[in-house]
Amino acid sequence: MFKKLSFPFALILSGLVCFSCSQSTETAATQDGWTSLFDGESLEGWKPLGGEAEFKIEDGVIVGYSKINTPNTFLSTEKEYTDYILELDLKIEDITSNSGVMTRGQYDAEKNRVFGYQIEADPKERAWSGGLYDEARRGWLYPLTLNPEARKAFKLGEFNHYRIEAIGNVIKTWVNDVPVAYVVDDMDSKGFIGLQVHSVGSNPEHAGRKTSFKDIKIQTEDLQSKEFPAGIYVVSTIDNTLTDYEKQDGWKLLFNGKDSDGWIGAYKDEFPTAGWSINDGVLSIAESDGSESQSYGDIVTKDKYSAFDLSFNFKLTEGANSGVKYFVTLDEETSGSAIGLEYQVLDDERHPDAKKGRDGNRTMSSLYDLITADKQPRFVKPIGEWNLGRVVVYPNNHVEHYLNGVKVLEYDRGSEAFRELVAKSKYAKWKNFGEAEEGHILLQDHGNNVSYKNIKIKELK
Repeated sequence: MFKKLSFPFALILSGLVCFSCSQSTETAATQDGWTSLFDGESLEGWKPLGGEAEFKIEDGVIVGYSKINTPNTFLSTEKEYTDYILELDLKIEDITSNSGVMTRGQYDAEKNRVFGYQIEADPKERAWSGGLYDEARRGWLYPLTLNPEARKAFKLGEFNHYRIEAIGNVIKTWVNDVPVAYVVDDMDSKGFIGLQVHSVGSNPEHAGRKTSFKDIKIQTEDLQSKEFPAGIYVVSTIDNTLTDYEKQDGWKLLFNGKDSDGWIGAYKDEFPTAGWSINDGVLSIAESDGSESQSYGDIVTKDKYSAFDLSFNFKLTEGANSGVKYFVTLDEETSGSAIGLEYQVLDDERHPDAKKGRDGNRTMSSLYDLITADKQPRFVKPIGEWNLGRVVVYPNNHVEHYLNGVKVLEYDRGSEAFRELVAKSKYAKWKNFGEAEEGHILLQDHGNNVSYKNIKIKELK
């Protein structure tokens, strides 16, 4: 038999019990510096934005149900966050579904549109889960062609563990403990966290598809960034700089944004005194008469390179032509531009060279006059905006071209297939074209106004 407690003692005991409960709840909520954003029972602190997809709580899990004829829907935190580490588990149950996590998300109330950084959840064959997509703004910043090994991390029909670090101007992601994306960008410094149910169009068969989220927790103080292994490509929109990670990984700037250090005119002993200019961190060739290297001349790196990873931003004016060449030896006799393998830089719509050659092999990001770039229009930035080019030459002479993070072609330098292409091209008259052991990097003067920045290189061993 229990005795009835007197009021003062019961009140004291009750207070102790409540204090203990309060303390244990607070400890659970902030254990090891983590704060839970979802208690498993209610959506307090969250609100839907954008579309009209429905979110329910089922067995301690947030489940989003797709709805036809409505845009992307985001269950978003009412609170905004600046620097943080976010972890959560996410499950997609159908191959036709898609999802993502808004990181420092933004909202345009007038247009009812969520925009900003989104960490992708992509169960389809493309498999870009963990990549960074700039929702309703710039598009893909980090597609997983930049980190193909990470494409294997996401599992359809299972809960996948996401880790997202947004610290300063760096966003890094992991899926199931596999490092995925590394982006340096300063467009948004704060915003909400949002859980996406992707639009499914008007197909009624796609209605009611489930996307689930659980174990959502965040750290906002004393943040300890997790190390990335060496060798993962960094996308940075901060001009002419390298992160400490890139420096440790062997990257060097070929253009420092201030002067012509490291560059000279092709076939010359110094940098051109006219035509080429450096202003506000941008290296530009001036408009002249449209001729090939007759006005101001090409520029080349003083150093030579063999196997390397070369990255650069380029911006075209209307109708412009230029190119980034590699394995330039300056040994060939030519009246125009120096000879080398060329990543084509061109206004495909307005410059006549795009219609020449064979099957479009003189278009933007193609291996000029040899291999046509396989690129989708949505991955090409408009004239006047910056595109990101990239050329990777591996020690085994396998070569890849990228445009805005997406691989557009590959080939094997010196292979039988390569030599057959050369034999059909304008380069056929030069013996062993494109097969030099090393060469300069060249930026071409083709008589048009074209600009470059963020030129960086990593030598591969």
